[in-house]
Amino acid sequence: MQLSTTPTLEGHTIQRYLGVVAGEAIIGANIFKDLFASIRNIVGGRAGAYERSLADAREM
Repeated sequence: MQLSTTPTLEGHTIQRYLGVVAGEAIIGANIFKDLFASIRNIVGGRAGAYERSLADAREM
């Protein structure tokens, strides 16, 4: 299987499009956010502070 991020691949026929691929990462956000996010991760749930940080970054 060959994967490509371009709409064409010379010498090959594109069989199907899988859609947009995106990824997000938080690096060195804040010691308090990290602590609370770690606790949320252990007990289950979503880290709202990180979600807000990612949403703010997407809007830039």
